[in-house]
Amino acid sequence: MPRCIRIASVNVNGIRAATRKGMLEWLEGADVDIMTLQEVRATADQLSAALPGWVIVNDEALAKGRAGVAVASRSPGVEARRVLGDAEGLDSAGRWIEADFDIDGERLTVVSAYVHTGEADTPRQDAKWAFLDAMEERMPQLAAASPLALITGDLNVGHRELDIRNWKGNRKKSGFLPRERAYFDRFLGAAGEPVACVDGSVGTGLGWVDVGRRFHGDIDGPYTWWSMRGRAFDTDTGWRIDYHLATPPLAERVTDYRVVRAPSWGTRWSDHAPVVVDYTVGS
Repeated sequence: MPRCIRIASVNVNGIRAATRKGMLEWLEGADVDIMTLQEVRATADQLSAALPGWVIVNDEALAKGRAGVAVASRSPGVEARRVLGDAEGLDSAGRWIEADFDIDGERLTVVSAYVHTGEADTPRQDAKWAFLDAMEERMPQLAAASPLALITGDLNVGHRELDIRNWKGNRKKSGFLPRERAYFDRFLGAAGEPVACVDGSVGTGLGWVDVGRRFHGDIDGPYTWWSMRGRAFDTDTGWRIDYHLATPPLAERVTDYRVVRAPSWGTRWSDHAPVVVDYTVGS
């Protein structure tokens, strides 16, 4: 019988700090089966100590205390891959990990991704372009290998104007550049069909589904990240940059989607909110 698998994704902004600030208390009542983490800033041993009882696969950044991604679950037997690609200029260490699960006879592939923040017209943006290029190459391979595939995490791009409260003031900033948004036009366009992108280019759709946008429709947000500065959280001046991108067969299995926004600024344990989605999986 198929069963509900609850998958949460969150940029923890440092796993050790997050657990000190209340993440474990949230987890106690969240009933999560699989959790993807970004910006963990920790070693495998530190992750295990911070999340006792979880089976964890992770990929560390080359620079100590930077980036880092992980997939945590309640069940053993996870198979992981840590290489996004080997193209020149690609820095994926601590930013991409794939995990395969056998859920009652069905294979489920879950990715934790942390796309570079970038900075327009600098080498930091070049690293982001290389990463997005590698994603665009890898996504069809993932879908072909596993019809039930999911890319989660902090993808650091607001796809549409609905995804950023102050979109007009960010049109020339990394995270909302037309060229960045065009990648998502192609990621989410009809598979194999020509896609007219927001930057004026024409590409080919990959057919993946933005679960949050499909579930909520054309509304503002719901946002997943708010600056720690000023009153951004209090006024809900946020960005929706944390995603669940699913293959179409998995997107049809969604039964619930929610962004778990903290009740107040002072109760936050990260500058991002968890994105929690329920999927029906199993033969």
